[in-house]
Amino acid sequence: MQLRGISEWLRHAPLPGVGGFALLTGIEAIARGILISVFPLALYQALQDAALVSKVYFVVGIVSMVIGLMVPFLTRYVPRRYMYLSGAIMYVAGSGLAVLGTPVLLVAGLLLNTMAVAVTFVCLNAYVLDYISKLELGRCESWRMVYAGLGWTVGPALGVMLYSWWSPAPFLIAGAAAVCLMAVFLYLRLGNGRLIVKARRPAPNPLAYLPRFARQPRLVAGWIFAVIRSCGWWVYVVYLPIFAIEQGLGDQLGGIALSISNGMLFLAPLMLRWIQRRSIRTAVRTGFAGAALLFVGASLAAEAPLAAVALLMGATVFLVLLDVCGGLPFLMAVKPSERTEMSAIYASYRDVSGILTPGGAWLVLLVAPVGWVFLPMGFALGLAWALAGRLHRRLGQVRDVGAEQQANRADLSELA
Repeated sequence: MQLRGISEWLRHAPLPGVGGFALLTGIEAIARGILISVFPLALYQALQDAALVSKVYFVVGIVSMVIGLMVPFLTRYVPRRYMYLSGAIMYVAGSGLAVLGTPVLLVAGLLLNTMAVAVTFVCLNAYVLDYISKLELGRCESWRMVYAGLGWTVGPALGVMLYSWWSPAPFLIAGAAAVCLMAVFLYLRLGNGRLIVKARRPAPNPLAYLPRFARQPRLVAGWIFAVIRSCGWWVYVVYLPIFAIEQGLGDQLGGIALSISNGMLFLAPLMLRWIQRRSIRTAVRTGFAGAALLFVGASLAAEAPLAAVALLMGATVFLVLLDVCGGLPFLMAVKPSERTEMSAIYASYRDVSGILTPGGAWLVLLVAPVGWVFLPMGFALGLAWALAGRLHRRLGQVRDVGAEQQANRADLSELA
């Protein structure tokens, strides 16, 4: 009987749900979180130049964006499960190269790590859109934030402390977490996702779906929100530690501040309830407005470094709110027949922000100190606040549970 039960499970494994995707997100957060503050610190110590660190991130962002956009094209020839596993292998390889600690290998490790983020993010988003209904997306995103909370809260501070004790330690832990990620993915048996609509012919090139994306204003607006939100995190993650070192606050402050800020991820379910009582439009505008004001304030308070750090930490509360709700305008507008392609477009926000942020910071650092990097970031967040004013006022609200589909279509109408 037991063998029969096992064989039945192998033939008809239960469909993955919110818990399975949250677990994958949580494990990946360990692999990423423990290195997110270590890489900027290690590169700055190896290169001794903030502008050169910006150049490295700029080039890495370009390469990673190209890889992310190629994922839908590659999945026509490589099954999606193998693409996801290849991303996890990149995590392992990147950590292995960074262990050696030379400047060239550190850059190579960062490149592989960033490419891994792009590949796994595209694939995981496509899986989520396959198995999670639109009405459950908000709950799924909030629980993914909760499961990721441990890795993002403990990881940055722990990674910096371990790096100061024995530099290979955080990279070895990240590699081990990536191996666990592969094991859990195989256990969940996600396969290649659901086939919703079979294409009559393959796209002639990997960028062929970009015109369809550009013709859908909800998708464009959602992607812009994601880019600007990610730029805010990039500035906080990369330039706060450098700012702290140059202001004499120590090399561990950046990791500790990021860990404290990421602790807000545990409040994601409470934030989701707050959003549901209002609307996605109100939540998105609140997040961008609060973050914009505090980033500008941090730049103006740069001569008082502790005050600037406190203001930046306050801004991350609003960035976490945007992590919970900022991607919903995009995800709710995706057509079933375009899930993989539009997931690749959405995932490109990480790489685009990884190009814009160091590129813009590089220009600022040519004429001003690090503290001035926070000012243009605040202005960009303010522009996103203005754009979010065009979202439908009842976006994401469901007024009649008995007519969810009809209400969902009404609430997800075109931008005003």
